[in-house]
Amino acid sequence: MTKDLISKLEAALFYLAEPISLVYLSKVLEVSKKDIESAVVELSSELSGRGVRLVQHEDEIMLVTAPELSGLIEKIIKEDRERDLGRAGIETLSIIAYKGFVSKKELEYIRGVNSQYALRNLLLRGLIERKNSDTDGRMVGYSITMDTLRFLGLGSISELPEYEESRKQLEITEEAVEENDDPQQ
Repeated sequence: MTKDLISKLEAALFYLAEPISLVYLSKVLEVSKKDIESAVVELSSELSGRGVRLVQHEDEIMLVTAPELSGLIEKIIKEDRERDLGRAGIETLSIIAYKGFVSKKELEYIRGVNSQYALRNLLLRGLIERKNSDTDGRMVGYSITMDTLRFLGLGSISELPEYEESRKQLEITEEAVEENDDPQQ
């Protein structure tokens, strides 16, 4: 097994920071699924005794923190919750609130930057949740929670300032993007 493939696997898992299918990794890294499976075994072995672990459930893998460091992680979470959301957190939460269900890829396209830290912060606070798309069960995205409405002092998402107008503008923008992405044009 090449160190190069193991390094690429580790980088992909670190960057994506969510469960990833072996088939997807095989496609992105342009190697066979068997090579990915071998690299997973090797990477898992290399991570033994370190601060992160590789977990596998069915055909998906993910990097997670080592269970023996849970005390440290709880301390970090507590301090994160006590801090302000910050500009990135507020921007991310606003996009999710106005847009509704949004994938990480789409969110990062809208913001123009990596949103992993902001998403993690909002997830830890319970202001957003990960869920599968209603239309495509394979697609994972984010939506606000009831705690978000409570946090914002709203009885309904439609009470957000200029909600209906913003939703209409988002729909127009989505249609324009889809038209520009049409390969038949």
